Amino acid sequence: MGLSVGIVGLPNVGKSTTFNALTKAQNAQAANYPFCTIEPNKAIVEVPDPRLLELAKIVQPQRIMHSQVEFVDIAGLVKGASKGEGLGNQFLANIKEADAILHIVRCFEDDDITHIENRIDPIADIEIIELELVLADIASVQKRIAKLEKESKAQKGANAMLELARSLLAHLESSQPASNFAHKDTQDFITLNKELRLLSAKQVIYGANVDESALESDNEFVKKVRDFGASKGSPVIKLCAKLEEEMIGLDDDERKELLASVGCAESGLEQIIRTSFYTLGLISYFTAGVQEVRSWTIKNGTKAPQAAAVIHNDFEKGFIRAETIAYEDFIKYGGESKAKESGAMRAEGKDYIVQDGDILHFRFNV
Repeated sequence: MGLSVGIVGLPNVGKSTTFNALTKAQNAQAANYPFCTIEPNKAIVEVPDPRLLELAKIVQPQRIMHSQVEFVDIAGLVKGASKGEGLGNQFLANIKEADAILHIVRCFEDDDITHIENRIDPIADIEIIELELVLADIASVQKRIAKLEKESKAQKGANAMLELARSLLAHLESSQPASNFAHKDTQDFITLNKELRLLSAKQVIYGANVDESALESDNEFVKKVRDFGASKGSPVIKLCAKLEEEMIGLDDDERKELLASVGCAESGLEQIIRTSFYTLGLISYFTAGVQEVRSWTIKNGTKAPQAAAVIHNDFEKGFIRAETIAYEDFIKYGGESKAKESGAMRAEGKDYIVQDGDILHFRFNV
C-alpha cells in the first residue's frame, strides 16, 4: 500500500526548502517571495529503517527495498485560499488524496525573509491554514448535500446520510475541523469521507521550522507549537529546513558529524518520514532472500492472508500458511536456517495478526 503526505503552510515558511531536502533533489523552487511553487511537486521518499541493513548483513541480497512515502508539495496558502485567493485554491485538490498532512510552521525570525502577515506567530499561522481547510471542506459538503437532497426522494438510506451531512456542515460552519466531529467514527461518516476526502479530517503532523540556534533547545515559538500539537493530539517535529537542504549530497559520516555539531542525533526529515508512517498506524514486515531484502507496508492489525495480498493478490487467494520469524530471532540466530533449527520459525495460519518486523515466507496454492 502507498502512503501519501501533503505539505501545507503559508508562503515563506520553508515548505519548498523542506521538500527539496526530503526528496534530496532541488526540484521545487525555493525563493523569498510568495507563490513561487506554481505546480504541485511529488516525490517518493524511502522510510528510514535500520533493520533492513541488519537483515542485509546476514542475507547478502542483491538489493534492498524500503517502504516508501509520497510527499506532495503545493503552493503556499493564504487567507481566502479556499475561495481562490493566491494560488492555493487550485492546489487544495492535489492533497485531497493524501493520507496525512505535514504542516510546516515558521518558528524563526529573519528580517531578510518576509512573512506574508508581517509578523512571526506560529499559532496564528496554523489557524489561518486550518481555517482554509475547513472552508474548503464546507464547500465540498454543501455540494454533497445538494445531491443527497435529490437522492433522498428516491433512494433508501439517503435520508440518514443527508442528516449526517447536515450535522457535519453545522460542525464545520462553527470553524471546527472534521477530525473532531462527534460522529466521525460512524460508518456513514467513513463512507462520506471516502467520497469527499475531507481535508480537515486528515491526520496532521506539525513541522516546526527553526534556525540552527534553536535545534539543540526549543525556542519560544517551538514551545507554543508543541503545546498546540499536544492539545490536538498531533505530533510535532522540529527541523531546520535550511540545514537539511545543506546536507543534500553529504555522505553518512559527514551528515552525522554535522548533526552532532548542532546537538542532534537524527535528522528532522528522518523523523518526519518515520512519524508520517507510524502516525497512520502503518507497520512493516520483511521478506529476506538472496535477490532482495524488502519492507512491505501494512496497517497495524492486518492478518496474514491480507498481508500476503500486498505482495500479490494470488498469495491471499491461495493462502496456506505464513512461515514467520520475529526480527529479533532472525538477528539472534543469524538467519532463517538456524532460526528454524532452534524452533524460532513458526507456521502461522489465516488468523495470525502480523507483527511489526516479522520476516515472512508465504506458502500458497497456485
